Amino acid sequence: MGQGGVPRRAQAYDGELGAAVARAQQGDEAAFAVAYRIVQPGLLGYLRGIVGDDAEDVASDAWLEIARDLGRFKGDGAGFRGWSATIARHRALDHLRRQKVRPRPTTLEQDVLELPGSGSTHDQALESISTEHALDLVRGLPRDQAEAVLLRVVVGLDGPAAARVLGKRPGAVRTAAYRGLKRLAEQLGGEGVTEDSPRTPGEPT
Repeated sequence: MGQGGVPRRAQAYDGELGAAVARAQQGDEAAFAVAYRIVQPGLLGYLRGIVGDDAEDVASDAWLEIARDLGRFKGDGAGFRGWSATIARHRALDHLRRQKVRPRPTTLEQDVLELPGSGSTHDQALESISTEHALDLVRGLPRDQAEAVLLRVVVGLDGPAAARVLGKRPGAVRTAAYRGLKRLAEQLGGEGVTEDSPRTPGEPT
């Protein structure tokens, strides 16, 4: 897969991540490096979907802030991913304001959209988001859809955590992610999204 690794398995590392963050807060530099290695691939993929080629620079700024403010963080591994994504998002938006640019849609090239197999499934579309070309496609989505997809799939946040990062209601973020994934699946040659509907009964909107 691309540099993003296997983003949807990020949650599998949350126990290790939480322990590493706790040790890092006590001054263990090696533990901070462990936390960085776990979080950075998803964070970089998220930033690449927002600021493109400047993702590395923005990620560096974000990690400086994360390291500086680590003592103020309270939470577990999943919480740390959400907290670090919030910081990265603020740095990305600052960067875009300074550059006075918005994410630009990219021209779709059929040869880079082809996926293995006779018919691309929704899961394959999701997995492909970790590739450079698919991140370019994500950048072509409306901003709310792009960020929702990136936070859910690339960073690996659950719905409420993604909503906190974006400052929106969980139902709105879920709907945006659903619409974004549906559009990506179509662009990637998918046969449609088979996930549940954007809302479930009783879910807050």
